[in-house]
Amino acid sequence: MIASVQPQKMTIEEYLDWESRQELRYEYCNGDVLAMSGGTKKHDELAFNLRRSLIDRVAEQDCSMSGSGVKVFVRQSLSYRYPDLSISCDDRDEASDTFYSFPKLIAEVISPSTESVDRIDKFKEYIQIPTLQEYLLVSASEMSVECFSRSEGRMWLYSQYGEGEAITLESVGVDLPIEMIYRNIQLKALG
Repeated sequence: MIASVQPQKMTIEEYLDWESRQELRYEYCNGDVLAMSGGTKKHDELAFNLRRSLIDRVAEQDCSMSGSGVKVFVRQSLSYRYPDLSISCDDRDEASDTFYSFPKLIAEVISPSTESVDRIDKFKEYIQIPTLQEYLLVSASEMSVECFSRSEGRMWLYSQYGEGEAITLESVGVDLPIEMIYRNIQLKALG
């Protein structure tokens, strides 16, 4: 199938119909359709390692977990995004095979080309999801994971993890050694 020309603006209904016929993936952000760029091996391996590290715990909780092939719908900002990992334990998400509306954890692997969008734009959207408890940013350039955890009211708590530390993910009840995410990943030496 050949991807058709990307329209300038469209409604959510037009986007869902149009995108289902495309070979490439496109995000939707309040009427704008954004082509997803290709990833790197390192990006994919980091996302895979994270999924592999959490799969048993997610299954024990009778939850579902998806990678970058499944969208997340943010109702308040009218957007569909493709995070690198999303976990939902909400039965309402069983109504769709192509997206989650009620995730409890979302993770993005960040690189210099995606960092601004993941850190600012997507963060602003994702925190509008009432069921979201944690948002992870996994660095592709250094052993560093940042976790934003929902607190009381509109407060979000920030934690940063580095080499030798375990990432506390309260949403899935696990302390995950950071080395599991960076297993077999070659990082450039600094300096």
